[in-house]
Amino acid sequence: MHAQKLPAAAGWRWLDAGFAIFRRNPPLLAMLVVSYWLTVIFLNLVPIIGAVAASMIIPGLTVGLMQAARDLDQGNPAGLQTLFGGLKQNPRTLLLLGALYLCCTLAILGLSALLDGGDLLRLILSTKPADREALESGSFLLPSVFVMTLMTPVLMAWWFAPVLAAWHGQSVGKSLFFSFVACWINWRAFLAFGAALIIVAGILPGLLFALLAGVFSGGQGSFVGSFIIMPLMVVIALCVFSTVYASFYASYRDIFGQPEIV
Repeated sequence: MHAQKLPAAAGWRWLDAGFAIFRRNPPLLAMLVVSYWLTVIFLNLVPIIGAVAASMIIPGLTVGLMQAARDLDQGNPAGLQTLFGGLKQNPRTLLLLGALYLCCTLAILGLSALLDGGDLLRLILSTKPADREALESGSFLLPSVFVMTLMTPVLMAWWFAPVLAAWHGQSVGKSLFFSFVACWINWRAFLAFGAALIIVAGILPGLLFALLAGVFSGGQGSFVGSFIIMPLMVVIALCVFSTVYASFYASYRDIFGQPEIV
């Protein structure tokens, strides 16, 4: 297993490559992303057990999305069966990866309780919106920074782990190790990729929404605007998130090359 070391510019190219993959079949990739979301949401409706089950199958569903992106990239057919087909590739390892990720996340959130008495953990687990005064007071800032700091190496270890387990037949330990190393040696590219995500998936859609809201603000314009803005933002969100998921595959393709098994 060899991971290529890429320049920082590669991070920006991944997002461009993701959009190129998305353009090959926008309705299909958008449908798979929505199916991914709905599957996770429906499972989470079941108390406790559903949340655990959702966490355990996310690596398999991620592999399914990556497989769909790979098929589109290579001009091969893909469909809804591609998404759930990811659950069949080295399933035991993928389930273990999901369970272990859940344990790591809960452990880190538990440790954050030592800083704020569990306020951040209760906020995340609660279905109620956050108290405005608590947010403005900045009481969540320190535990949030603490959680993000500890979650960074976890995310690095899991970034490629599902596809390394499914496509290269690696064990839990090896997939986590090689994923972490690949992210570590390409930290510049991932930093650039993160900046690109913030701009494309955050700043630009936000500016567009603000612009449209300003154009249609007040009176009947506001009423008419709601029928234009909301569908448009849904379409934009599907395009952006489909591109982002496809860009995950692009990062794998550039760093590790083509799969050895699939």
